[in-house]
Amino acid sequence: MRGLVLISLCLHLHTCRALPSQMPDLSTEPPGHFSFIDPLLDYDRLDEELGGGGVRSEAEGAEGCGPCEPELCPETRGCRAGLVLDPCGCCKECGNLEGQACDPGDRSVYYGLCGTGMRCQVDPRPGGTVGDEDDEEEVCVCEEQEAVCGSDGVSYMNMCQFREAAFSKPGLKTKGKGPCKTVPIIKVPPHSQVNGTGSSLVFLCEVFAFPMALVEWRKEGQDVILPGDDPHISVQSRGGPLKFELSSWLQIEGAEPGDSGTYRCIARNNLGSVSASAVLGVLGAEELSSYLANSVSEMQQLMDATDYDQDFY
Repeated sequence: MRGLVLISLCLHLHTCRALPSQMPDLSTEPPGHFSFIDPLLDYDRLDEELGGGGVRSEAEGAEGCGPCEPELCPETRGCRAGLVLDPCGCCKECGNLEGQACDPGDRSVYYGLCGTGMRCQVDPRPGGTVGDEDDEEEVCVCEEQEAVCGSDGVSYMNMCQFREAAFSKPGLKTKGKGPCKTVPIIKVPPHSQVNGTGSSLVFLCEVFAFPMALVEWRKEGQDVILPGDDPHISVQSRGGPLKFELSSWLQIEGAEPGDSGTYRCIARNNLGSVSASAVLGVLGAEELSSYLANSVSEMQQLMDATDYDQDFY
C-alpha cells in the first residue's frame, strides 16, 4: 500500500512539471482531497502563462499596473484644467475642473485628481454637502480666488476660470487683478405679476457691477425713491449671490388696487446706469377670478392650436 502511494505521488509531480499550465483547480477538488504542488515550479513564469499580473514591487506601480512605458501612453486632448498623473502614476490624463468631485491626496483612485491650481476639499459653496465628515463631498476648489479682468473684457471670478477660458482663447491675457470695470448689468430683472387685494408681493433685481452699484426702486408717475414714507412698502438689499453682485427686493405687504403700476429697478455706479421694469396688477376678488378664468381659457386655446400629433422626429 505504501508503495502505491509513493508511485502515485511521483506520477503527480511528474505531470505538474511536464504541464505547468494545467495546474489542478483546487475549487473543483472534492472535500478531503489534497493536491500536491511541486515546490520547484517557477511561479512567476507560471503566472505569466496563465495571464496574471504576478506580484509586483511598489516601483512597478499600483495593483493592476505594469511597468511604466511612457511611449505607450494614450494621447490626451481637450484638457481644460491641465494634465495630472493617472492611477498608475505613469501616463498623463485630464485633470478635473473646478467644482467636480475629486480624490484627495496625490493619487487618482475613483474620481480623479484636480487640475492645475486647484486643491481637493469639502465643497465650500452655499448649498454644498453638509453633515457628517464621511458624507461630505470633496470637490476641486481654485487656490487663487481673486477675480481677474481678461483682455476680452470679461471678468473671471478666479484664475481657474480664466485658465479654462484661455484654453479655447489662446491669445487671452489678464489686464489686471480685480474684475473689469463696467457699467451695471442687471442679471435678474423684476418680473411682472398679478395678484389679489391683501396679498404680499415681492420684486427681485440682481445686479453685477464693478465698482459696486447702488440700486434704487421707483414707481412710474411718482418722483419718490421707494419706500419713501409708505409703511406697507419696504426695500432690502444685500450682496450676492456671487461676488460683485447686489440683490435688491421691493416688498409690498397687504397690496391694494392703488399699488398697481410699473415699478422700476435702477442700478448705477460712476461709469453709468441701467434699469429694468415690471408691471404690477392688484385686483379685487371678482376681477381676479375673471382674470384667472381668462388666463386658463387662453392657455387652453394655445394648447388646442398646437399640433401635438406632428411628427418631430
